[in-house]
Amino acid sequence: MTHAAMDARAIRARLDHPVIDADGHVVEFIPLIRDLIADDAGEEIAARFDTTLGGQALVRGLDDATRRQVGYSRTGWWGVPAANTLDRATAMIPRLLYERLDDLGVDVAILYPTVGLMPMALDDTELRCALARACNRAAALTYGPYADRLRPVAVIPTYTPDEALAELDHAHGELGFRAFLFGGLVLRPTASHEDVRAARWVDGLGLDSLYDYSPLWQRCVELDVAPTFHSTGIGFGSRTSPRSYVANHIGNFAAGSEAVARSLLFGGVPMRFPALRCGFLEGGVAWAAQLLADLVGHYEKRNADALSHYDPRRLDRDRLVALLRDYGEPDMVARADRLEATLAFLSDPADADDTDRFDEWRASGITSVDDLVALFDRRWFFGCEADDPMNALAFDRRAHPGGLALRAMFASDIGHWDVPDFLGVLGEAWELVDDGRIDEAQLRAFTCDNVVDLMGPKFFAGTVVEDYVITRSG
Repeated sequence: MTHAAMDARAIRARLDHPVIDADGHVVEFIPLIRDLIADDAGEEIAARFDTTLGGQALVRGLDDATRRQVGYSRTGWWGVPAANTLDRATAMIPRLLYERLDDLGVDVAILYPTVGLMPMALDDTELRCALARACNRAAALTYGPYADRLRPVAVIPTYTPDEALAELDHAHGELGFRAFLFGGLVLRPTASHEDVRAARWVDGLGLDSLYDYSPLWQRCVELDVAPTFHSTGIGFGSRTSPRSYVANHIGNFAAGSEAVARSLLFGGVPMRFPALRCGFLEGGVAWAAQLLADLVGHYEKRNADALSHYDPRRLDRDRLVALLRDYGEPDMVARADRLEATLAFLSDPADADDTDRFDEWRASGITSVDDLVALFDRRWFFGCEADDPMNALAFDRRAHPGGLALRAMFASDIGHWDVPDFLGVLGEAWELVDDGRIDEAQLRAFTCDNVVDLMGPKFFAGTVVEDYVITRSG
């Protein structure tokens, strides 16, 4: 018997803690979404939504050169269950998922959208905001009766802070959501090339952002809610193939999450808002381990004080000339009078005068390696699909600065193509224990406690795990 084929009920029965799915997916009932768009924004906006849904058909007949010219990168197709009709229906029908949760071995599922991912990358402001509002209304309507075990997230578009704040306040205050999916990356048009999609730059809402998103982060702190990001790397960098979704998809969520995390950190968001917790979903945890290691290494060698080691003004030129004459090859010694051409390379003393850009850590507010370790230890959380063998890396304290364990969270991703059988997901997570790669205490952190710490106790009020959360929180 493979791990994935193990009885999820049996696995759940042997655990002394709940299993919380940090990232399952619904596949929305589109007629309801469309009607809500029409009700709120009008039939003309709803018709634009219809056109957007037909995007694959619009590009199918284009050759690769034309696809590149219009900036098209192939995205998901055949992306939801089909042969397994029960699973396809489960992703769409709230009561069916509710009734099957015990078969999946899950106590509470946090549910992310599929159609609702579209507002993260829609340039059409009217449609973007209308679609986000409709997805949120539909989720509140259809999943509300099952809130003790099913908790959908609200979609928050972030092309501007104002639109994000408007939808956050509506979803929280009017619809009662306490979990939120924020658009993490915005592909902005480059000045004078607004119509060229391939010329866009990536805004991660922090460093060098077009807007100051501080009011949005402040509002999250005031509401005690944790923004989560489901950011794709498709459409920029090396993931721009016009023909291969698989080539674009591999590593794309890790790349998207890493881009958001770097932007927020170097933009100073974590240090300016020390109560803000963030979740980065579906990209696994390996990218986070690499990012933390790289941040520590770069901080140690390129903080403002450490840079003095590389100050060109400290170079002993007389000694260098002497060493060149004593040890240099004849072709080098013959050109010793032109040494300055080499010394100027990557060593311009005038860079010290560019005070606004000299200390690249200043805006981040990071003043020590301990600051970085504390951020990854307590405030950043990472959604990990159950079948990812790299999940165990999160709990290897020998591998991470400060000996910390990264906050990996069990994420089923049910509803999408990478889960051919919903019943196998918990078994894939259990495989880490069965193979001796993590212990059961670490499995508790993975499948329960880390997502509790991300979302906070208020989120779980009224759920079947409320007593567990209250007891754990003291």
